[in-house]
Amino acid sequence: MKTLLTLSLLLVVAFKPGKWTSLFDGKTIKGWHSYHKDSVVGWSVEEGALTPDGTGGDLVTDKEYENFELEFEFKIPKGSNSGVVYKIIDSPDIKSTYMSGPEYQVIDDKGYLDGEGKLYKLKDTQMTGANYDVMPPSDFTVAKAPGEWNKGRIVVNNNHVEHFLNGKKVVDYMYGTDEWKAMVAKSKFADWPYATPHAKGKIALQNHSPKERVWYRDIKIREL
Repeated sequence: MKTLLTLSLLLVVAFKPGKWTSLFDGKTIKGWHSYHKDSVVGWSVEEGALTPDGTGGDLVTDKEYENFELEFEFKIPKGSNSGVVYKIIDSPDIKSTYMSGPEYQVIDDKGYLDGEGKLYKLKDTQMTGANYDVMPPSDFTVAKAPGEWNKGRIVVNNNHVEHFLNGKKVVDYMYGTDEWKAMVAKSKFADWPYATPHAKGKIALQNHSPKERVWYRDIKIREL
C-alpha cells in the first residue's frame, strides 16, 4: 500500500503542469519577433495591448512549445480578421505562419468584409474559435461583438488539442491521427507543411492584412 501511494505521488509530481509564464507584460514586446525577421516590426503596445499596424506581418514567439496551455484576450474592430497560430515551423522556405500550424480563428463573425468591401459569408470553419478551415466551433453564439474583449484558451497535451472561447470548449481534436489527416486533406492545407504532423513549434499572433487591426493582451502560457 505504501509503495502504491509513493508511486501515485511520483506520478502527480511528474505530470504537474509548469508555472504560468507571461508572454506579454503589457509594456514591452520581449520574447517575440516578426515572422522571418530577427526583431519586431509593425507591432506596438497600445493601452496595454499588442496591436499591428500592417507593416510587419505576424508576430512569433522566440521559443518553441510542445505541450502547453495558452490563455489570451483579444478584441477586433468591425470587419477585421486575425488568429492565434501554433505548432509553427519558423523556416524561411515557408511563406506564412498558418502554412505549418493550426490556427485558432479570430474574426468578426457577422460583419467580415471581402477585398471589395462587401459582406463576406463565412464558412463554419472560418468562425471565431474554429480550428481554421478544418473544424468549426461547436457553438456560434459564444463570441462577443466587435469592440468587446474575448478570452481565448488553447490546450495542447500529447496531441489532444482543445480550443476554448469565453470559458466554453468549442473545438476538440486529436492532432496527427488518421481522422485529422482526412480533415486536413479536404482543407487548403493539404499540400503544405501543415499536413505533416510535428511535435512542437512556435506560436504566432496573426496580422491578416495591412488594413485589419486586432488587439491582444493578458497572454500567458504554462507548459504541460
